Amino acid sequence: MSAPSRRPEAGLASLHTLKNGVRVVCDPIPGLQTVALSVVAGRGARFEDAQRSGWSHLLEHMVFKGAGDRSAREIVEVIEAEGGQVNAATGYERTSFQVRALAGGLDLGSHVLADLVLRPNLDPADLAREKQVVGQEIAEAADTPDDIVFEMAQAAAFADQPLGRSILGTDASIAPATPESLAAWRSELYAPQTLIFAASGAVDEAEVLRLAERDFGQATGEGAAEPPAAAFTGGAVVEAKRLEQANLVFLLPTVGVLHEDYFALRLFAEILGGGMASRLFQEAREKRGLAYAVDAYAETYAETGVMGVFAGCAAGDAAELAKVAAGEIMGLAERIAPAELARAKAQLKSGLFMARESPLSRAEQAAGQVLLFGRVLTPEEVARDIDRVEAADLVRIGTGMLASGRAAVSVLGPKAALKAAEAFPRALFG
Repeated sequence: MSAPSRRPEAGLASLHTLKNGVRVVCDPIPGLQTVALSVVAGRGARFEDAQRSGWSHLLEHMVFKGAGDRSAREIVEVIEAEGGQVNAATGYERTSFQVRALAGGLDLGSHVLADLVLRPNLDPADLAREKQVVGQEIAEAADTPDDIVFEMAQAAAFADQPLGRSILGTDASIAPATPESLAAWRSELYAPQTLIFAASGAVDEAEVLRLAERDFGQATGEGAAEPPAAAFTGGAVVEAKRLEQANLVFLLPTVGVLHEDYFALRLFAEILGGGMASRLFQEAREKRGLAYAVDAYAETYAETGVMGVFAGCAAGDAAELAKVAAGEIMGLAERIAPAELARAKAQLKSGLFMARESPLSRAEQAAGQVLLFGRVLTPEEVARDIDRVEAADLVRIGTGMLASGRAAVSVLGPKAALKAAEAFPRALFG
């Protein structure tokens, strides 16, 4: 085990690295009676080829069917008997396993998560059943308009690339998976050098290091190869469907999470459509009554990202709403009022800091920071980076979004709404 990369002051997180490359974060919160443990692998659906699309998500399901010497039922019962909860999530660039428990539950939580990550049983009969369950999940997403419209936009933004495929995969892509091939994929996905062991709440540094060494110190394996850089392709995907409302997503290419303008991007999205005072909400909903739901967001990956707008509206208003969204983006790329920027900074900082009131959010946040930056950032650092952003930085972000002349658009709803797919890029680029 290495020496800590930073010896913390009281109450701040510390970072250590085990000999096999597993990194360990201890984030004590004085006075708390609960603990949270997040074991995060810096690999996810983006690392899959087309033939293995959806395997990371399928594997996440399968480890809960039995791991170590516990059955599926025993895994949840042993955690819940101690007042805890266990969960997991698969994303494009990471997979996380979490336990929340009462103080004193860290030992059990670490043992259970180590079984899930390192020693899943992967029984053939369980796999056959779980493929059916995932198939139902895929079908459910396809029946949910405000799920499928985002997947349509993602496919248009990153056509024929891992980022453009659904995290769930397809029935056809998960069908060939066997216990043996999933076990091989597990060793690539959850290799030790990709793992972060992050504990927060009523935790003690010595205990956290002891448990990490005991349960993850012997892990072996080589991580999946880094995926090729993503390229924003753009385009439109539309589907006429008998729905009461139209669902619209507009995406523009922008910077990734590691870029120096990351917080400028977050603030751009906040001013554009982050709340009831945002430009889109005020113009599209309050002033014109064009949408019952409209918001903007930034979705970032390691080296790229998208700035998105989602809206739900009457089909006859879709094309006009697309023009309004384009107009607000162009307007924000030209001018930002000081009061808007100040309000956006306050909102962004409050969201980040309120999340720190949850031990699980802190553990996940710390794990993400270590994966991206190799260290845990202090709240003061984050606040300084946000406060440093100037109006000119947002103008630069907005100008950069428009420079490529490309947009990705998805429209799902009545036929009359499909005109929005042409209206948005035409309003932006002519």
